[in-house]
Amino acid sequence: MKINLFIVIVTYNGMKWLHKCLSSCASYHVIVIDNNSSDDTVSFIKEEFPKTTILQQKNNLGFGAANNIGFSYALKQGADYVFLLNQDAYLKPNTVEDLVRCHKDNTDFGILSPIHLNGDGTKLDYNFSKYIALNNALQNDINRQLFSKQIYEIPFVNAAAWLLPRKTIETVGGFDPIFYHYGEDINYTQRNEYHKLRIGVVSQIYVLHDRELRLKRQLDNNSEKLTHFERSLKQNWANINNDIENNIRLKKQIVVKAILKSLIKLKFNEAIININKYRLLNTILPDIRNSRKINKEIGLHYLDD
Repeated sequence: MKINLFIVIVTYNGMKWLHKCLSSCASYHVIVIDNNSSDDTVSFIKEEFPKTTILQQKNNLGFGAANNIGFSYALKQGADYVFLLNQDAYLKPNTVEDLVRCHKDNTDFGILSPIHLNGDGTKLDYNFSKYIALNNALQNDINRQLFSKQIYEIPFVNAAAWLLPRKTIETVGGFDPIFYHYGEDINYTQRNEYHKLRIGVVSQIYVLHDRELRLKRQLDNNSEKLTHFERSLKQNWANINNDIENNIRLKKQIVVKAILKSLIKLKFNEAIININKYRLLNTILPDIRNSRKINKEIGLHYLDD
């Protein structure tokens, strides 16, 4: 099948996975955006995979901004499809062709994903197994390996292996720069939904995602707690499918009460954390409101002309 498709891979110190990842993509146009790796990532790609287009960055731009560079490059080359692939993920034979073939028969889907297996293909990727819990039919059919549908609609699947038709990017744009790392794919699926495009996982098509189970750890300092707080606010309030003004007022009231409670109990460190939360809340609100205004419009947002 003749398709004008580009695989976009963001790399950062990816030597552990790159040979297997890029070998699985050997028959495609591959664009690597390297986020200023300090290992041998760039030199390795140049030597072992010389046909790969490498767009080296002077700084670590984060996942979303780096992918936007790949989007822009691919669209300028006339791409009909962009396939996002993590540096720690590997294609199975015919994964991309089968996804494209499926999309051509189901053009109301803005994002299609294969089923994510773990690195050796012996079981489901742990995080993917949590996402498919949102669709009981998909979960049951994967468990019994007997599929009743070609595509199972789902509200979210992570961006480790996304097929994006050109129409999706022209409608939704790129990843929102208010997200540096984590949350940008959730935001993108929210915007996809707002613009009446569907998200689906395609049966009997697979990708391997080679990551160890990452256990959640306790946030161990005030800076991490604020980062987590900021990420949570952006993820919820940048969701253009929801009205947020009542939530903003309620959150402010909750934080103010927490400040007063901490002071009354003479818990001054806790009070400082809550004061910083209140300041952060007010600091990020203008960016969130601007983001919502932009993302409700159709267009190539956040991409170079």
